[in-house]
Amino acid sequence: MRKSVTIHPGDTVPFRNLTDYSVGTGRLDLALHQEYQAQLSAVQKLCGFRYIRGHGLFSDQMGIWQEWGPPFAEREQWLCFTYLDRVMDAYIENGLEPFLELGFMPGKLASSEQTLFYWKAHTVPPKDPEAWCTLVRETLRHLVHRYGKERVETWPAEIWNEPNLAGFWEHADKAKYFELYRITVQAVKEVLPAMRVGGPAICGGNGSQQWISDFLAFCRDEKLPVDFVTRHAYLGAAPEHKSRYLYHTMNPVQYMLSEMQESRDIIDSFPEYKGIPMYITEFNTSYAPFCPIHDTNLNAVTCAALLSRLGDVADGYSYWTFGDVFEEQGIPNRPFHGGFGMMANGLIAKPTLWAFSFFSNLKGECVFRDDNAVIVSREDGGYEAVLWNLCEKEPEDVTLDLSFPLEGDAAALVDLVDEETCNPLACWHRMGEPADLNAEQLEFLRAAGQPAKKVLTPEKADNAQKLTLTLRPNALLRLRLLPVEKSSEKGYEYSWYCKE
Repeated sequence: MRKSVTIHPGDTVPFRNLTDYSVGTGRLDLALHQEYQAQLSAVQKLCGFRYIRGHGLFSDQMGIWQEWGPPFAEREQWLCFTYLDRVMDAYIENGLEPFLELGFMPGKLASSEQTLFYWKAHTVPPKDPEAWCTLVRETLRHLVHRYGKERVETWPAEIWNEPNLAGFWEHADKAKYFELYRITVQAVKEVLPAMRVGGPAICGGNGSQQWISDFLAFCRDEKLPVDFVTRHAYLGAAPEHKSRYLYHTMNPVQYMLSEMQESRDIIDSFPEYKGIPMYITEFNTSYAPFCPIHDTNLNAVTCAALLSRLGDVADGYSYWTFGDVFEEQGIPNRPFHGGFGMMANGLIAKPTLWAFSFFSNLKGECVFRDDNAVIVSREDGGYEAVLWNLCEKEPEDVTLDLSFPLEGDAAALVDLVDEETCNPLACWHRMGEPADLNAEQLEFLRAAGQPAKKVLTPEKADNAQKLTLTLRPNALLRLRLLPVEKSSEKGYEYSWYCKE
């Protein structure tokens, strides 16, 4: 396929880029791992996310709710914030603020034995609602004491995670979730009236859109605060299991966009809530942590297509997750295993990382947007673009003939990520898929995960800079077209040894 893109002076196109709003993580205590922190720092340096959201704030692994009792002493309860402080300090040191997810239930407060994941998250209502509210209130008071009221009250608080799925909330009991929301939002507002609180954090399936409608009707009728609505979004369809791995076809990008627009329309159908923010607090291609698509170039270009459009339907979105230190279904034992992360264990960048890096750094006035490109004008007079070739059906090259209204000399800086130039998964496969990488292999794969870089000289014609770029299937490209002021030193002749 070939298409021409001509930018004219004064062109503007709507584009709401919220790529850097938030990113997801596994359960919060994983932040105590050295590899986790190394991955987070590397990703954050490239993407500069504002918020981070993860599970398990109140799970036993964080150790906040503590009990002591017979035979050693009378039964006592207290709160321990040692791990919480370490995790929050690390996030803030990385330039991140928490998007709080209030869950799961401490084991000693759980009303039944139901757990989820290998690390046994208690996904049930509290047996003592007042103890749960005390936990919420005192945790917020501690955060205020440590980080200041002005800061903490800017952190969004989402109540629970995917209560419409029976694994995440016992029997997917809607009435009991609504009651949890009632007591929890009241506890939050008692401590921090200005803190933004929302839910219901539902995922697709099980009448998810009806959950949003019923949730808002409940909050309206009970006169409960709801400052934003949250939901999750994944593209996976028709799952097929092979051992612990899951494979499935992918719904088209438009499927997710339409699903999110339907949620937006439901919210706006309530006069009381029309226009309040809707956040997609998790999104990805597959919903499984052992699905090999996550390691591929296909995943990267699918994310690029989503990032070019999600701002049309949501006020923030959070990719699930930044890294592969993630343990819902056990500890990964191979560098590539289909983990959710943008970065594989061993600090190997996956192609998807570059989709987020390119879009996070795409700043300026949008002048063009379609199914293969987003182009913005830069403050320095140049242009920047993210280009991609998502092959949802048959593989096919895409050739773009680009024309920019830029006079004088210019240079086109290109970062290329495709299946031939930046594909550490393919390199690992050709190495024999070693489970344990030696130093030489690890160094090679880290380098293989970096974009190919080159500088092109556009053709000048008709007061414009013209450039032709061909994108192979599942290619992702960052283009920076920059004005050039030549400043060669007298006597230095590049062409003496080097030919263009």
